[in-house]
Amino acid sequence: MFKKLGGLVCALSMISTTPVYANEMALYSVNTGSFVYHMTGNHGQYNEKFNNQFFSVERKLSADSKYSALVGTMKNSFADRCLSLGARRDWYAGANGWTFKGVYAYTGEFFFKAFRDCGDSGTYRTAKKLTGVGFSPYIYHGLQYNFTDYFGVETGIIVPAIFVMSVQWSFR
Repeated sequence: MFKKLGGLVCALSMISTTPVYANEMALYSVNTGSFVYHMTGNHGQYNEKFNNQFFSVERKLSADSKYSALVGTMKNSFADRCLSLGARRDWYAGANGWTFKGVYAYTGEFFFKAFRDCGDSGTYRTAKKLTGVGFSPYIYHGLQYNFTDYFGVETGIIVPAIFVMSVQWSFR
């Protein structure tokens, strides 16, 4: 798993369109360690808890921007590897470390072999039948608390009823 994760990090760094300088590192963060729970009667048919293997890299558009772009990977509810491409908006950021945020993402198939099976089940399969591409739009709203400038924990809901907790590491 770490070999694949390392490959993803290398690929993300190589496809970057701008060089990263030390002062720009403050714009980046890494999201890891997601806990996922389906609140709608999961009786063992969904991939959940820490089995989703979520990992993403996020970049704020500027130091004072409310917007970020993110790219990542995860195993969906059916344990298929998916690509996530999305945008984050901080709707409210308090001075005491609390942030209410939203993430709006495409999560689905991509032309790399690792992501080809993402559209095999559930809403991903329905989208694949209609569009030819297996995906699901992810709408997430959550509350994040930053314990330090470098470490935060968040909890929220992926619409319609998936509870999520994760960790964010920042390079401020």
